[in-house]
Amino acid sequence: MKIISVFEVQKLLPEEHVLIDVRSPGEFRSEHILHSENVPLDSIGAADFNEIPAKRIVLICQSGVRSRKAGEHLSNSIESEVYSVEGGLNAWKAAGYPTAKGQGSISIERQVRIGAGALVALFSVLGLTLHTGFVAVPIFIGCGLVFSGITDICGMGLILARAPWNR
Repeated sequence: MKIISVFEVQKLLPEEHVLIDVRSPGEFRSEHILHSENVPLDSIGAADFNEIPAKRIVLICQSGVRSRKAGEHLSNSIESEVYSVEGGLNAWKAAGYPTAKGQGSISIERQVRIGAGALVALFSVLGLTLHTGFVAVPIFIGCGLVFSGITDICGMGLILARAPWNR
């Protein structure tokens, strides 16, 4: 698998590649690159891609993390060349390239911030008013956020991506 920039994606001829968005269906419906296809990360398999006649498969997500994971998974199991777009949709939009916007949906990233913030606030209040043991939950969430920042793996994001409203 090779990491490429959004500028390199623009140079590829449409006949030579297929652009696969590995974000959740809700994120894809909210905004995506024109002519991209949605195959969520949690449902990616080699069988999905062996039928694609494209010479190159270009994977994209919101920031580049999920597309790298998908690329690592696919690169050893399919014959096409596999690429991951560095910076993902965020870099695509920052470069001024067009996107298709659909019905509004809250991104997984925002859902994580809302969920983590709500849990920290709730359990902090419970820890101050009912029992100090409730303070363990905000500490756990804080540790999870630090882990996520260091490793770029977000457990809460992976769980929320499987939630019914993100399907």
